[in-house]
Amino acid sequence: MSSWRSRTIFDSFNYAFEGIIHVLRTQRNMRIHFVVAIGVIVLALVVAVSKIELIALLISITFVLIAEMINSAIEGAIDVATSSFDPMAKLAKDVAAGAVLIATLNAVAVGYLVFAHRVSARSGHLLDRLREAPAAVTLAALAVTVVAVVATKAWTGRGTPLRGGLPSGHAAIAFAAWIAVTYAAGSSHRFTVAVIALVLALLVAQARVESGVHSALEVVFGALLGSLTALALFQLA
Repeated sequence: MSSWRSRTIFDSFNYAFEGIIHVLRTQRNMRIHFVVAIGVIVLALVVAVSKIELIALLISITFVLIAEMINSAIEGAIDVATSSFDPMAKLAKDVAAGAVLIATLNAVAVGYLVFAHRVSARSGHLLDRLREAPAAVTLAALAVTVVAVVATKAWTGRGTPLRGGLPSGHAAIAFAAWIAVTYAAGSSHRFTVAVIALVLALLVAQARVESGVHSALEVVFGALLGSLTALALFQLA
């Protein structure tokens, strides 16, 4: 009897881990949440948050991951149950997605309340150091990036000046705007403005990849080019 119970408990844990692994393999949003969760935990350890703040972060992270897994389970069950369009099936999926959105917004709010006053001071010092850094260093980094972009474009031979190819012009402009807005913001609101601008730039980059116009590599090169160009201009101004 005890041996049977041990096997049953072991199988239960094994099935649970298989479910987690399956969601990570098949659901892009789950992978994004998982990577962000790891980054948040590492940042919490770096800035030495209090025990209560760490508990709040862990609860929020767990809430998001559970909501995403339940959403995936509901979508899978509905897809198995029906092969044709059903308004109630769509509504159930929308409700499940709404639960994930609420959990994510709650996690963002908790993260902002925990990190805002800590990271803002450090980011302000970092930007001041960047502002005072030798322009030659930034220009050298920009030159290396431009050389890499030109070499890759010559090697791939893909895209046109206004669509596709390497680098992504939309990503370059978005990340250049992020640097510009961050420098223009006052010190008291710099962190909040920088975060909002960075999120918008990332959304632009993600849209270019998801639309199939650019690959991830092309977007990354565009983001680097725009960021380094704006940084160089601000240092030389």
